[in-house]
Order: sequence, then structure tokens, then C-alpha cells
Amino acid sequence: MAAQGKDQAVPTAGTERSGERVLDVVIIGSGPAGYTAAIYTARANLRPVVFEGAVTSGGALMTTTEVENFPGFPEGIQGPELMGNLRAQAERFGAELIPDDVTEVDLTANPKVVRVGEETYLTRSVIVATGSAYKKLGIEHEDRLLGRGVSACATCDGFFFRDHDIVVVGGGDSAMEEATFLTRFAKSVTIVHRRDKLRASVIMQERAFADPKIRFRWNSEVAEVLGDDKLTGVRLRDTVTGETDEIPVTGLFVAIGHTPRTELVADQLELDKEGYVKVAHPTTATNIPGVFACGDVVDHTYRQAITAAGTGCSAALDAERYIAGSEGVADPTAVAARVPDPALAS
Repeated sequence: MAAQGKDQAVPTAGTERSGERVLDVVIIGSGPAGYTAAIYTARANLRPVVFEGAVTSGGALMTTTEVENFPGFPEGIQGPELMGNLRAQAERFGAELIPDDVTEVDLTANPKVVRVGEETYLTRSVIVATGSAYKKLGIEHEDRLLGRGVSACATCDGFFFRDHDIVVVGGGDSAMEEATFLTRFAKSVTIVHRRDKLRASVIMQERAFADPKIRFRWNSEVAEVLGDDKLTGVRLRDTVTGETDEIPVTGLFVAIGHTPRTELVADQLELDKEGYVKVAHPTTATNIPGVFACGDVVDHTYRQAITAAGTGCSAALDAERYIAGSEGVADPTAVAARVPDPALAS
């Protein structure tokens, strides 16, 4: 894996290469992390260019109905409305928002190169906020009923299923955690697992087995989701016999894992064993100076809108400090050693 040399200087703002202007910062991705990074870098007069994505603009919250756990909205707010507000706020401060996909990057170049189709952008720093996608079941009508009974986030949507019968699909720690959490609201939780034993840790298994609201369907998979405007049930298939049966439920939570969207940068940035971008905690600095990562492309622990927004803020401050001082060029962990400027907290 290539790395930027430690003696490589940060390009000067406004410099030209082959007649092209060098940007201060390019943000790849939107959602709470990308838009928050855009707000902070725009307020710092870094004139960020944000590539929101042609299809995924706004991130996962664009498919969420009501968000009740984002601070500042006591009555809750619709996911698309929240993303629209963040987008408008970034635009208000001067961020340039482009609903297009980045197709190629050279993060080790100086300045860094970002390509969008036939267009080439040069930039002094890059913030990666491409997020992650939950692994889908891949069955008919799953997408159509997303947000209408089908979900991938118990902490986001569990409250809406008070006294309902629901299904959780999966056999790992995430599935056990989701199921246990959902028992706070649901009348019953059925865990559907395609094998006859769980992959979850012993402590998570014991917790689920001991919960009177949780039952199990072993050697089973969801073959079909039922319902027109909202989920009314699921058709299960026995993975051994092939026999099917239907159970009436109003909630289906898919907990078979997440996939970080790192295809664009996987050959240049260091990833952890699960494929998420590694950063020099507590900063958002990656293994390449001037490249920062935030949101769900880094986080496989919390995966909340508010935590993504927080790391977006951190990435913006890290990028600003990287650009502002040559002392930030040599070592991606150098940001951590600096004392934050109190003025930046305003």
C-alpha cells in the first residue's frame, strides 16, 4: 500500500496544476457524517466540494421514516427531512453539493486526485464519508417494504413496534443484541436462523435464551415478505426439508451484518479485518496524511446518526488543522497531539 511521503508539503490554497485550481477539501459521501463535515469545513471557509452520490445522497436516513433519537427534535423528525435540513445548512455556509458518484481517486498524489466520470478534481485533503450498507436478504418486496415494517436498525425503529409480534433474522451478536433490545417494546420476538446453532458469543446467546419474549426458528430462512402497503407477515422456508409456512408479524429486522462502502479506497487506505477504514483514534486521520474518514465507513459499533455526525465534525476539524499548519503534514497521528482551539467550539 502506497503512502504519502513525510516530506511532502501541503499544496498551497489556490495553486494551479495544469491550469486547474486545487481545492481545499473534497468530501466523498453525504448522510449525517458527510453533511456535518461540509457544514464545519464551509464555516472554516475551506469551500468544500461534496460528492453526495447519485443514488445514495443523504445516506441511510433517506429510507428511515421517523427519527426520534436525534437531539433537538422533541417531536421527532422524518429521516429525509433531517437530511434535507443538514444539506441546506451546508449549502447555506457555501458548500458545493454535487449529486454524483466519485469513480476513482489517487489519495497518494500531491495534490490528491478525485475523478467523477470524465471530470478531474485536485484537492489538498479528502474526507471519506461513504457509509455502510446493511446486508439485505435479497428477496422480493424487501426494498418496497423498507420503512414499512422492514428495518435494519432496532435502536432507530424499535419504539414503533410496541406490543407487536416481530422477527429478527440472523445468528450473530448483532442479531442477539437487536432481539434483546426489541423485547423492551415488542409482544414477542422470533429469531430466524438458517442453521441449528448460533454464531453469537456465549453471553449473548444466554441472554437471548433466558428472555421469555424471545423464541427461535432454527434451520429457517425468510423466503418472502408479505403485505402491500405495510408488512403483514413472512413466509419461512425450512433449510433442511424445504417446507414453507407463514407467520403473521408486523416487523422484520434484518441483522445479518453490514458492508462498509470502501470499494473506492480499499486499495489505498488501511482497513481493519472487517473491511472498515482504520483511523488513528481519537482522530479521524487515516494512514495517508490529508485523508480523513468518518461515519459508518469507520464505525461498526454504534452506527447512529448522531455518532456519525460527531465524527463528521471531527474529520472537518482534523482537515482544517492539517491544511492550516505544515506540522500536520508528516504524521497522521499528529492531530491528536494538538490542543483544540476553544474558538472552534463556537
